[in-house]
Amino acid sequence: MPDHAPQPQPQPQPVERRLPTEEARELLALVREIAEREIAPRAAEEEAAGHFPRELFSLLSASGLLGLPYDSAHGGGDQPYAVYLQVLEELAAARLTVALGVSVHSLSCHALAAFGTEEQRASHLPAMLGGGLLGAYCLSEPSSGSDAAALRTRAVRDGDSWVLDGTKAWITHGGIADFYTVMARTGSDGPKGITAFLVPGDAPGLGAAAPERKMGMKGSPTAQVHLDGVRVSDARRIGAEGQGFTIALAALDSGRLGIAACAVGVAQAALDAAVGYARERRQFGRPIADFQGLRFLLADMATQIEAGRALYLEAARLRDEGRPFGKQAAMAKLFCSDAAMRVTTDAVQVLGGYGYTADFPVERFLREAKVLQIVEGTNQIQRVVIARHLAGPESR
Repeated sequence: MPDHAPQPQPQPQPVERRLPTEEARELLALVREIAEREIAPRAAEEEAAGHFPRELFSLLSASGLLGLPYDSAHGGGDQPYAVYLQVLEELAAARLTVALGVSVHSLSCHALAAFGTEEQRASHLPAMLGGGLLGAYCLSEPSSGSDAAALRTRAVRDGDSWVLDGTKAWITHGGIADFYTVMARTGSDGPKGITAFLVPGDAPGLGAAAPERKMGMKGSPTAQVHLDGVRVSDARRIGAEGQGFTIALAALDSGRLGIAACAVGVAQAALDAAVGYARERRQFGRPIADFQGLRFLLADMATQIEAGRALYLEAARLRDEGRPFGKQAAMAKLFCSDAAMRVTTDAVQVLGGYGYTADFPVERFLREAKVLQIVEGTNQIQRVVIARHLAGPESR
């Protein structure tokens, strides 16, 4: 093991960004300030303790950061997706629990914002986007993860209400969310029998299991959510009956871009830590950053990060222009999360023995990067999505 005490790391230089407006530049400056002052200093300690920073989400909401890509008429920030994703990247570089929480919250708002009636949006979105609330997105179940259309949670009509029964799995913010966007079966088997509902977090019959014990992201609660006779009015049905799976997939296209941006943020933080350490650590009478083998490793890490950032931003620009972006979203999620896994692994290697200890953050970045290859559809599913865009559906 190394024979000297860990050294303080120099502060990384901000990423150079091409932003469309002065407002966007001010927004990113605000995010960096919050990240440096409120998020990063407590990240390692709170992650080790499994503490979810709900107070930070209240601050982010008060700062207008929980509804950035949505319409200002309903409390959103009117920001292009290309700007919103760069906010996520900055937050992820400080602490993934916070960035992923913002991404999941945005995902939870998407169904109502995109498919709700004007009355529903006016009634619910202001509180969801800027009222300090926190959302959760409920699609996966214990027996239906990648095969999401096989979900079993059922909603049965009872007059002007629906009664929901079932269990959702792998729910970020499960048990602490103020609202849940829930996909439930209202008709026959398959994707056409699914409907979306907006369920209040305090609805009678709604509960959560103990949070999962995870290798990383310990500050972000992930839990099963149980619906036992949960009654919601038909006014909380989003879209038409049977439209839920279409609504879910539309949200996931955007959510995958959120995961891509988070992955780039984690990778950037790992690179910054590796470069800082390599400049400080001396062996054979000079900084290890002088050795070509390590310099090339850092160069490869930086190249993967820049490529990932360019890929997710191009997909975001397509979305902002109203053009199809599903294929590019899957590519961005696939590439960026795979790159984050490689970059964080290499960062541990740069730090050597210290990289394997909790005295430095890169081991946490490595553990966190792994989950990004799994959430919002595994990277194997992303390859299925991309291939379908290229070659059409598989033969049956």
